[in-house]
Amino acid sequence: MLQAINSPRRPSYMVSKLTPLVFLVAVSFCHPQLARSDDAKLPNIVLIMADDLGWMDLHCQGNKRIETPHIDGLAEQGIRFTNGYASAPVCTPTRASIMTGKSPARLAITNHAPGNGAKFHLPGSNLVSAEWTTYLDLEHVTIAERLKGAGYATGFVGKWHLSHRRGKNKAGEKWEPLLRPQWQGFDLNVGGCSYGGPPSYFEPYRIPNIEPHKEGDYLPDRLADECIDFVKQHRARPFFLTWWNYSVHYPFQAPKPLIEKYQSRVGRNLNNPTYAAMIEGMDRAIGKLLNALDDMNLTNDTLLIFTSDNGAFGADSRPLRGAKGYLYEGGIRVPWIVRWPGVAQRSAINGTPIISTDIFPTLLDVAGLKADPAQPVDGESLIPLLDNQGSLKRTSLYFHYPNYAFHKKNRLGSAIREGDYKLIHRYDDDSLELYNLADDIGEKQNLARKRPDLARRLDRQLSAWLDETGAKKPTRILTDSSRR
Repeated sequence: MLQAINSPRRPSYMVSKLTPLVFLVAVSFCHPQLARSDDAKLPNIVLIMADDLGWMDLHCQGNKRIETPHIDGLAEQGIRFTNGYASAPVCTPTRASIMTGKSPARLAITNHAPGNGAKFHLPGSNLVSAEWTTYLDLEHVTIAERLKGAGYATGFVGKWHLSHRRGKNKAGEKWEPLLRPQWQGFDLNVGGCSYGGPPSYFEPYRIPNIEPHKEGDYLPDRLADECIDFVKQHRARPFFLTWWNYSVHYPFQAPKPLIEKYQSRVGRNLNNPTYAAMIEGMDRAIGKLLNALDDMNLTNDTLLIFTSDNGAFGADSRPLRGAKGYLYEGGIRVPWIVRWPGVAQRSAINGTPIISTDIFPTLLDVAGLKADPAQPVDGESLIPLLDNQGSLKRTSLYFHYPNYAFHKKNRLGSAIREGDYKLIHRYDDDSLELYNLADDIGEKQNLARKRPDLARRLDRQLSAWLDETGAKKPTRILTDSSRR
């Protein structure tokens, strides 16, 4: 376990610690249902994110072959959003968008780090991948910094994958360690580094920032223990715990009894017993933290958000099309659950489209903080949806993936969802795909030719958003076939 010291970085945008009365006024202005008594403390916040967990990878999402009782319990105690999205079909962009509230397009962090390298050209294609940044620069103000400035204890546990920068700064220090969570607003960093996946899920993990403990321990359980230790140490004050699981990212490893349990369950939505065992292993670890919050009487004072960074890798995501690395629903639609006793509805299902960038403004609202006008925020606070007393102002969600994924089979493109309709613009031939997700969640019927006016309007709207965010796009080149 590593405790961060004061950062030597540029001054952060800091907010003075709010008194209870100021907090009361601030959140009452944001949303009347959040008004609290003068002696109430700021609510605790726990943000749990799975890695590569698909939309159909939970029992409560309809996968009856997999057991996830603890996450299912969160859904029963809160709201399950059925149209929840990751900001990108790969992990690094989504993580950056959560930390900043800015879209991957605006950040120019559009691919998984380290990706395929700058100006990558897939042989046989006519596109060179758009340039992108492989790390979250210190100039960006994170949600951890904002909450820390409001008096929160801030802890990070798990996969960071936002510090993949090589070389040294002017002082001769290696950049990558200086971009880890402890320099981005977190008091504690356990496991956060440039790694996209663990060398091993069983100790020795060989992950920086995780001290050796007991050989053979399973990583999800170890990280749960670290989360519990952080909560115990800071239970007397508001805390912000960010637990970004390494699970269920490759390598596929799980305790043998769990693997054996799923060997006879292979079928639709379960094509790998080890992968299913990893999901239950992660759920079991999350259950340890949930039980600890109950035991410490903190559950009712804690907002908890659970989601995933992108769609599943190599899993059966039907009825969704595609998977991690694709702009189809299987790559970007993910589980989303919010539990906040006394504020969020219980056992509710909400179909409003939401996205990872919404977490930043939502947590600002929760802490009674205002957005910095100098820092654009692409998300919108979800507070009006939590007790079903309001709706969101926006009408569309946007996605931009101008890079090749690790498998290099995806077509580069951008997408917009407005209401039930989703349009994808492909950069290799400027073709359009239009789907009515209400009638065709599997994106099998391209309506672009049947609804040309709608397709063109959405494409213009998407293009305007790309221009506004300064999105970097792939460049087209002549292929051998086009030269003949």
